[in-house]
Amino acid sequence: VQLQASGGGLVQAGDSLRLSCAASGRTFENYDMGWFRQPPGKEREFVCSISWGGGRTSYADSVKDRFTISRDNAKNTVYLQMNSLKPEDTAVYYCAADRLAVPQVPTGVDYWGKGTQVTVSS
Repeated sequence: VQLQASGGGLVQAGDSLRLSCAASGRTFENYDMGWFRQPPGKEREFVCSISWGGGRTSYADSVKDRFTISRDNAKNTVYLQMNSLKPEDTAVYYCAADRLAVPQVPTGVDYWGKGTQVTVSS
């Protein structure tokens, strides 16, 4: 499956941003989807994930209650709504797909998209 993330940009602290990840090549609804991010100089880290049917979501503690993951299987797209952004949210955000549950570590993810840069200024 091919993944294409978009929607990144430069925003101020407290602003909102929505990322999108469009999938193609395989049956989208068969895959759990997730978002990871890689802050400058740090390792890639789990942000959130959503099950194939959308009924199960999981979030990192650092983004819980601020970020929301959702998916539209008819559009083969997964979204990440980011509210109350903080400078520490600055990172390259990556979309991920997995035939099983998206792991909370980067190793073992089946498919990655190219990242999209999110920069939050203070």
